[in-house]
Amino acid sequence: MSRDLDIGFLVGVYSQVIDLTDIANFETQIGQAKSLIKKVEFMAQVSTNELKVGMKVEVDREPYLVSINEFVKPGKGQAFNRVKMKNMISGRVVERTYKSGDKLDLADIEEAEVRYLYKDADGANFMDEKTFDQLSISKELLGPNEQWLKEETIYHVVFYNGSAIELLPPTFMEFTIVETAPGVRGDTASGRVLKAAILENGSKIQVPIFIEQGEKIKVDTRTCEYVSRVS
Repeated sequence: MSRDLDIGFLVGVYSQVIDLTDIANFETQIGQAKSLIKKVEFMAQVSTNELKVGMKVEVDREPYLVSINEFVKPGKGQAFNRVKMKNMISGRVVERTYKSGDKLDLADIEEAEVRYLYKDADGANFMDEKTFDQLSISKELLGPNEQWLKEETIYHVVFYNGSAIELLPPTFMEFTIVETAPGVRGDTASGRVLKAAILENGSKIQVPIFIEQGEKIKVDTRTCEYVSRVS
């Protein structure tokens, strides 16, 4: 092989390496562009006249869920909207007034269904039902809902700007009672209709006196209350 041919061969190989590097950079740039496009899409706004209950808006760089939008037309002066909304992170409810026709930014909110996998020292791990990506939720974010974690159960997670801000268990879940005192004859006559019980997840709950240890019951996770027996 001649020297000229060797140089040509090396230039060709070098060019291919540069091309591969450029492709990798290009793919990175495409990913960044998609993220930017997505962010721009969520910079959409809504007029207070079109604001509906259940919409998610961004106020002071935090997401809010609209619960009331009241149009007010005073005898004198400009019409306005009185909006009540709940902070989706802190849970705090606020009331704001806006001139009729003012615009609010829509919050970048996404929601997903995830399957519970396991707990670790930092929190709990889930798998997205659509993408199969794994997601880690901190103990702080789990809060009191940690008691409702159950393997292979599907949970609802809410994201704001790409970060999880809330994890919701199913409204109704089934658990086995691992501890409860037997009902005593005469309890009903004395007015006692409920007794304490402990579920398999460790939660304490009040159940009817006729429910026995080892039975499976349906529980309302919003109130931690007994709903019914599970046949």
